[in-house]
Amino acid sequence: MVFLMILLFSYLQMSQQIQKTMVNGKEMLSNPRLKPLQGTLNVEMNQNVTLSCNSDSGSPPVRYTLFKRNQKVSTLNRPDLTPSLFNLTINSASDLGEYKCKAENNNTSGGKYSNSLSFTLLEPISKPVLSSPTSQAKKGQNVTLSCLSENGSLPITYIFFKGTQSISSQVMMHKEAAEIVLFINSSSDFGTYKCRAENGFRRNAKYSNGFNFTLAEERRLSQPLIISLGLIVLLFAIGLALAIPFFIIPSYKAKKFKPTRPSTGFTSTPNVEEPEDEVIYSEIMPVKPEEEYINFPVLRREDEKDKRVCATVYSKVLSRD
Repeated sequence: MVFLMILLFSYLQMSQQIQKTMVNGKEMLSNPRLKPLQGTLNVEMNQNVTLSCNSDSGSPPVRYTLFKRNQKVSTLNRPDLTPSLFNLTINSASDLGEYKCKAENNNTSGGKYSNSLSFTLLEPISKPVLSSPTSQAKKGQNVTLSCLSENGSLPITYIFFKGTQSISSQVMMHKEAAEIVLFINSSSDFGTYKCRAENGFRRNAKYSNGFNFTLAEERRLSQPLIISLGLIVLLFAIGLALAIPFFIIPSYKAKKFKPTRPSTGFTSTPNVEEPEDEVIYSEIMPVKPEEEYINFPVLRREDEKDKRVCATVYSKVLSRD
């Protein structure tokens, strides 16, 4: 009994569905589908695009109407269920949508509407800039390269090259720069590097400037250090030149002319140009006012055996008139 009731209920549902889909012996249209023929909703300014609208089932002929923000754009009639193609040109931001299409035939009251869609305007990317914190490297060192395109719709995809060969996989970034770390192992790693940026269309891909690393010289003194050392040497030379006449020469003369034979009541003054045994002795006496000393040299023979002659100078006090 229960089984018979289930069969009866299923039969009634199928009958109602057939009545809904068939009017006067003809099948009603299904809801159409609206999609971009190019496969993407990303577009550029002044780009031509095509929208496809079609119902998968229903009795032809079919009339398709495209709407943009509930305003009629165009109408196409199809004798069969093949898609209708609507050609558009994106000239301004208002052309981005929202779009819908409606399918009608003689058996559909009010028509059937499709899904809605809108385009996304792509801003062309600017030329990317390839840079590094350092332009010099040495073997065995890790270096970093950064690639950034400052303008363009996001996300942006980057890839790095050395010469014409790619050295990284594609990296998708939103606002940050793409980076790659390289290990400088040999002289061949000092080649020319580039990067490429794109944001949706390969025909819009742009390449950066070339970047080359130079070999850093080891044990190389920096220019500020060389200047500092030069100033230190110059100051030392100036100080030495100033010290010679004021300190070194007087000290040397004092040691050179120091008396070698002290004598009671006399001072000795060596003569540089005379032999060591020729010494001039002067008697030291108090100096009185209005008196002057006059030296009288007297030659005497110090040693008869060696026959050396010594000069002795005696001083006499004279009074002024």
